[in-house]
Amino acid sequence: MSMRKITTILLAAITATTVLAVPAAASDFPGNKQITIVCPYAAGGASDTTSRIFASEFEKAIGTTVVVQNTTGAGGAVGLETVRQSKPDGYTIAYMPVESTMMAALGYTDLTCEDFKFLGRAMTIPAAITVKADSEWKTFDDFLKYAKEHPGEVRVGNSGTGSIWHIAAASVEKTCDVEFNHVPFSDGAAAAVTALLGGNIEAVAVSPSEVYTNVESGDLRTLCVLGEERSTVLPDVPTAKELGYDITIQGWGGFAVPKDTPEDVIAVEEKAAKTAINSDSMKDLLTTKGYEFAYLSGEDMDAAAKKDLDYYSELIPTMNIVTEG
Repeated sequence: MSMRKITTILLAAITATTVLAVPAAASDFPGNKQITIVCPYAAGGASDTTSRIFASEFEKAIGTTVVVQNTTGAGGAVGLETVRQSKPDGYTIAYMPVESTMMAALGYTDLTCEDFKFLGRAMTIPAAITVKADSEWKTFDDFLKYAKEHPGEVRVGNSGTGSIWHIAAASVEKTCDVEFNHVPFSDGAAAAVTALLGGNIEAVAVSPSEVYTNVESGDLRTLCVLGEERSTVLPDVPTAKELGYDITIQGWGGFAVPKDTPEDVIAVEEKAAKTAINSDSMKDLLTTKGYEFAYLSGEDMDAAAKKDLDYYSELIPTMNIVTEG
C-alpha cells in the first residue's frame, strides 16, 4: 500500500473520530432523545406536582419527550446526587429546592447548588411567624419584645430539625437577638400548627398556606411574613423587611442541570424553561397550592442560590443541629 493511500486512510479516520467527538450543536439538541427531570422527593408532594406540570409544559416548548423520575432519600440529597453524577449533556435535569443550599452544612452531602447551572426558578414559599389569635402579641414587635425579656421560653414549632422552617426561626433569633425553644415536628408543618392550636407551643414558623385556614377562622394570627414580598395568601400581613428587620427566609423551587453542561445546550433549555414556567398551567398550579409565582432566569437564580448558600453555610453551623444522614 502506498504512503499516499495510508495517509489518506489516516486522515479519514482522524476526521471521522473528530466528528464523533464534537458535541451536538444546540440546533441538534434535543433531537428525539428523552429528557428526564429528577425530583428528589416522593410522588404526590408539592415538588413532584410542580415538576410534572413543568415537564408537561417544557415538553411542548423543547419538542421532545420529558418524563419525571422520583429519586428520594437523605432529605433530597440522593436525587440531586443522581443528577450531579449524570452525563452533563442536558438530558438529565434536577428539580432544585432551597435545601440544595443547606445540605452540605447539615452534613448530608458535599453537594451544593454550585454543582449545577440553573435553568430558572419557578416559585417561592415564604416562612411566616404565626401565633394564637388570643395571645398577648398583636404585632411582631410585641412578640420579639417578650422573647427578649423571656429568653428560651417561647416555644416555636417547625416542620422538623434542620428544615427550612426551623432555620427560618433560627434566622429570626440571629437577626433580632432573641432566643427561642425550637420544637420540631417530624410529621411536618401540619402537626406543628395543630400543637399551636392546642396551646402546646406559642408560635410556629411555617408557610402562610399552612396556617391560612386557621387565620381566616380567627383562631390564629400571622405576625409577619419572611418573604421577598407580601404573600398573596395573606396579603394584609407585612413582611419582616417592612417592619424594619432584614430577614428573608423562604423555600423555593427551580430546575437545573450539571454545571459542565455545554452553554449552547443550557441556552436552549433555559429558553424552554422560561416558556414553561411562565405558562398559565404553571401559574394556576402555584396559585392553587398557595405558593408565590416567582420566575427568575438561570443566571439570576445562580446568583440568588449562591447568596443563600453563603448565608446558610454561616448560620447552620451555629445552630448545633444534630441530623441523621
